[in-house]
Amino acid sequence: MKIVIRNLCKSYGTLPVLNGLNLTFTSEHPSCLMSPSGSGKTTLFRILMGLEHADSGSLLFLDSEGQPLPGRPRFSAVFQEDRLCEAFTPLENVLITAGRSLSLDRLRKEMALLLPEESLDRPVSTLSGGMKRRTALCRAILTPSQILLMDEPFTGLDEAMRRQTVRYLLDRLSGRLLLVSTHSPEDVELLGGRLFHLAA
Repeated sequence: MKIVIRNLCKSYGTLPVLNGLNLTFTSEHPSCLMSPSGSGKTTLFRILMGLEHADSGSLLFLDSEGQPLPGRPRFSAVFQEDRLCEAFTPLENVLITAGRSLSLDRLRKEMALLLPEESLDRPVSTLSGGMKRRTALCRAILTPSQILLMDEPFTGLDEAMRRQTVRYLLDRLSGRLLLVSTHSPEDVELLGGRLFHLAA
C-alpha cells in the first residue's frame, strides 16, 4: 500500500503549517516523521484521517497493485493523548474498536503480552500512565485497519518496555502501512524505519 502526498498546504489563519508538502509513504517499511514540535506532523495525521481538510494539494491512497483505493482506507491510530474511556477496563476499550476481529479469549491473551493480566479488568482510571499508554497502543494495533498512524506512541515507556512494544507492533503489522511521528532517533532504529523530515 502507498500514500502519495502532493503539494499539500494547510494554514490556520495567517499561520502556515504545511506548505507544498510532497511525500510518499509505503507499507514496505515503517515510515518515521521526525521534525520539531509545531512543524505539522499531527496536522498531517489529522488530514490523512479526514479529521482536518487541507487548503490545497492532493492525497492519493494506492493499493498493493498501485491502483487508487475506491474510498478512504481504514485507519487505526495512537494519538499524543491516550483518549481512553476511563471508566472502562483496558479490555473494554479495545473491544470498542476491535469488535469481533478477535475472540475475547484471544484478545485477552494478546493484551496480556503488554499489560499485567490483572489490569485488564480494572477501570482505566486506576492504571498508571504507562499502562494507559500500552492500552492505547493495544487498541490501535489490534483494531482492523489498512493504515496505522502513531503520534509519539512510546511516550512514557521505559527502555525495556519500549523495545518489547516495538517487537509486539512489528509482529502484528500484517502488511499495514505504519506511519510514526517521533522525536527519538532510537525509535527509528528500533522500528527499522525510513526517516522523513517536515520543514519547520
